[in-house]
Amino acid sequence: MCRLLSFVFVAWTSCVFAGELQLTLPPVVYAVPGLNVSLYHDNLVLTQTPEQYRFEFTCKLGQNEQRRWTVTPADADVGDHPLQVTVKDATGKVLEQGRTTLHVSPRDAGAGKPLRLLIVGDSLTHASVYPNEIARLSAEPGNPKLTLLGTHKPSSVKPGVAHEGYGGWTWVRFLTLFTPQKAEAAGPLAKKDTSPFIFPSADGKKGVFDLKRYFKEHCDNQPPDVVTFLLGINDCFTANPDDPDAKITEVLENAEKLLAEFHKAAPNARLAVGLTTPPNARQEGFTASYKDKYLRWGWKRIQHRLVQRMLEQFANREKDGLYLVPTELNIDPVDGYPNNNGVHPNPVGYTQIGASFHCWLKAQF
Repeated sequence: MCRLLSFVFVAWTSCVFAGELQLTLPPVVYAVPGLNVSLYHDNLVLTQTPEQYRFEFTCKLGQNEQRRWTVTPADADVGDHPLQVTVKDATGKVLEQGRTTLHVSPRDAGAGKPLRLLIVGDSLTHASVYPNEIARLSAEPGNPKLTLLGTHKPSSVKPGVAHEGYGGWTWVRFLTLFTPQKAEAAGPLAKKDTSPFIFPSADGKKGVFDLKRYFKEHCDNQPPDVVTFLLGINDCFTANPDDPDAKITEVLENAEKLLAEFHKAAPNARLAVGLTTPPNARQEGFTASYKDKYLRWGWKRIQHRLVQRMLEQFANREKDGLYLVPTELNIDPVDGYPNNNGVHPNPVGYTQIGASFHCWLKAQF
């Protein structure tokens, strides 16, 4: 894979968070010809009533609809396109503005080139829908030759799909979780009791974090080319919505530790952090899942702040092999979620997450 140089230095700081709506954009939004990508209004700002505001988008491509800006690029659209977002109140007064770059990769970017991918995550990954979608898209003509790595193969995975996604997991669990009586091996035998990256010591009483051993025993003794991470919901879900920063700081410290371990064990791998996905737009989903113990607006405030902090901490670190994937934007907060779940998408939403990762992967060639 060759490194992109044309757009990685775009500054996200043009999107300030000081305004009441806290308009938040990543440095780059990724796309490929023939695949739909959208920016949903509700995912861009912090408000309970996005419908009361006017969202305007200035870009050579795409169109603005009632709840989203959307684009399905053509082959002629390959390249970088400035994208400006303006939010106005009902009278037309400009409240906030922000900029990003829409990067459209060639349809045949990376065609036939080998790509070893390890997917790490929580229950959204365990569901296996978006890993399946990444595999499906990569199997189409003009794409890299994908090998999915991992020890976890739940019943929902398609042939050839594997990952390290476990329900309820956090950044720190992958770093530290070890249960001696259940640690005969990493991966499937350990299930939820031991991190797949932790192995028992000689006496079996302690856990040893050892990515090089993991690569040797479970990845054909080769490190991955790319590792993606989609975490943050379980890490921050119980944070105080009125003041989530202390918890978020702790979580990001753990994220840095895990990312550093991967960078040390696989210095040439690209580490792609997915920005934590937004909640279901309906409170009824939270009522069904949590009996109103946790409110949709509470988690929305935490998630939006977490995304801001992730942008502050991880953006523009490509020289460290660290990248951001805007998984928080291209997911429909209404039609991408079932009525009875607050944070877990339906197949529509999971497919959109898969598309976001696929578009980012294509941009790496």
